[in-house]
Amino acid sequence: MIFKCNTQLLSSTIARWQTSVRSAILLFGILTLFFVWTVALQAQQTERTERPRRVGAPPVTSPAAPTPPPPAPPSPNADSSAPDDEDEVVRVETDLVTVPVVVTNTRGGRVAALRAEDFRLYEDNRSQTIASFSATETPFEVALLLDTSGSTRAEVNLIRRAAHVFINALRAGDRVAILAFNTAEDAGDRLAAVDVKIDLTSDREKLHRAVDLVGASSGTPYYDALERVANRIFRDLPREEVRGRRALVALTDGVDSSSDEDYREARAALLNRGLICYFVQINTEDFVEERLLKDCADDGTLRLSRTQLQRYRRIFVPRADASEYLNFCRLGEFQRMQISRDLYNLARREMSELAKESGGKTFPTVDLVDARRAFAQVAAEIGTQYSLSYYPTNKERQGRFRKIRVEVKGIAGALVRAREGYTR
Repeated sequence: MIFKCNTQLLSSTIARWQTSVRSAILLFGILTLFFVWTVALQAQQTERTERPRRVGAPPVTSPAAPTPPPPAPPSPNADSSAPDDEDEVVRVETDLVTVPVVVTNTRGGRVAALRAEDFRLYEDNRSQTIASFSATETPFEVALLLDTSGSTRAEVNLIRRAAHVFINALRAGDRVAILAFNTAEDAGDRLAAVDVKIDLTSDREKLHRAVDLVGASSGTPYYDALERVANRIFRDLPREEVRGRRALVALTDGVDSSSDEDYREARAALLNRGLICYFVQINTEDFVEERLLKDCADDGTLRLSRTQLQRYRRIFVPRADASEYLNFCRLGEFQRMQISRDLYNLARREMSELAKESGGKTFPTVDLVDARRAFAQVAAEIGTQYSLSYYPTNKERQGRFRKIRVEVKGIAGALVRAREGYTR
């Protein structure tokens, strides 16, 4: 009997204990959920008040808050040098179109001392309002590209002298960057590379020292160099005083042998930056062709690279078997000569196209002595160039080419050379 009573008492005690444990567990769970909810709420409030905004990111607002209206387009007469915020800087710089302009008389002499009101500017035959104007005394920024590959390797000293002439002919306020090619070692292979000798500077002493360091290269990454000019030398938006007054000046034959970049990509990058392109064309075709026809066992033989052969196939004979253009030494003499001539003609067309589209010019030269005179002409033209900027009245972005035309009034027979247009 006593055992039975004890058993009942024990069972009752255990039941009460189990009930207490369940209650404690339930209470603990409720407190835990409340704590987690409180921490999450505090973190969300902190994030809303302390997290920095990215440029161009929309502000954090309540779901019930009205969406702010988009900013109004800028007036052509608005002062873009003092925008309200960083988003406005990007938008204004995107809308503004710059047009480099050279004006000559009937004798070929430069026409100086013109003012903004002397120009008429048209886009797709619609008159545009000139928003800003730079005269000839405004400084320039120039990327000087020196091609020291191929036949010019033996004449590096002449190239250096020509570069010194160009630097000396520029004005004191102009800034210059210098690029060349060199040969780098990579896992035992000798590869041609773009070498930025010095970034933009107006320090003439530093520029001359950089020119003296220019050496020779075993290849020509020419398209890579054009891309480097656009996306490194001129990656930043131009200062107000040099808007529309940035240029590429290249001493080259324009025949690429080893680039990863494509011509179309490099061309688009240069034009999108609004760069004026000048090409001092070195004539190396006869020198190269003579050595291409030699036997591959001859030390004096030049060989077309696999990159050149494959580019030739894609452009000129796209239906040909790619395996036929892998080994230069298996090509016949006639085939080598034809490929070389086609590649040189292609290079001349590309340089002429880029110069014309950008408002620049090509200067064909017979030799490097002639190149020095061409450099002096380029420097003289840069020093007498005007720059016009405008906000297009057509605000649509249709991805099509828009034609630009510039006229000068009041000067009989004035010849105007300007950027032909752009795509938007």
